[in-house]
Amino acid sequence: IFEKEIDKAVAEKEIDFAVHSLKDVPSDIAESLTIACIPTRESSNDVIITKDGSNLKTIQSGAVIGTSSLRRAVQVSRIRQDVVVKPVRGNIETRVNKVTDGKFDAVILAEAGISRLGLDVKHSVLPTKDFPPSPGQGALAIVCRADDEKTISMLKKIEDTKSRTEIEAERALSEYVESGCRFPVGALATSDSNMLKLTVSAYSVDGKKAITLERTGDISKPKDLGKDIGEELQKTGIAEIASNWRESLDEWNKK
Repeated sequence: IFEKEIDKAVAEKEIDFAVHSLKDVPSDIAESLTIACIPTRESSNDVIITKDGSNLKTIQSGAVIGTSSLRRAVQVSRIRQDVVVKPVRGNIETRVNKVTDGKFDAVILAEAGISRLGLDVKHSVLPTKDFPPSPGQGALAIVCRADDEKTISMLKKIEDTKSRTEIEAERALSEYVESGCRFPVGALATSDSNMLKLTVSAYSVDGKKAITLERTGDISKPKDLGKDIGEELQKTGIAEIASNWRESLDEWNKK
């Protein structure tokens, strides 16, 4: 959708800019476009939504939990081997309604999604330690033409420097994975005034193996930190963990 519709609309000057969930913006957007602005990032956490207010630890054995992400499904299976995780499709409201209608006992979504829509639903926040998010989760990306200096200057007024720095580290890691290992990872960068920390987790598709790396770097060089930790992943035996992801993702997406 991004490449076929939004890219074309911005490039052909039908619109001046487009707002996206940043985690859905590909790392290889057209050279004629740029992510001009990243406003203040909202929560990067995932949440579990249930009908009765139970959480992942207290939900009944055999509960059917829906998610659109195989990565999240694997994360659930590492904590609760006694539940059933199935794909769930549709927009956020559709997925939430499947819990209300009793088709699923729970669904897992990004907290930022329900927050932006102002949905009043029972949910509990999942810790990033167990559920490291997709790179860029919780952030927005405002995309415009790379040569549109007037629009870029306007959009920069609402940019959050801290969010931009953290996102650039995560996207650099994501770009490395997409071009090399070809499987999903959870990644979250946090920064203070001097240092930038990036935590990355990867799992085997059966959830039995995991690799977690945490590194710090120069806050002025976020892309270097993302690339460096990506290269370190390769040295830790990530190829073995990644071996069946592509086939499993294809099967998951067919369900």
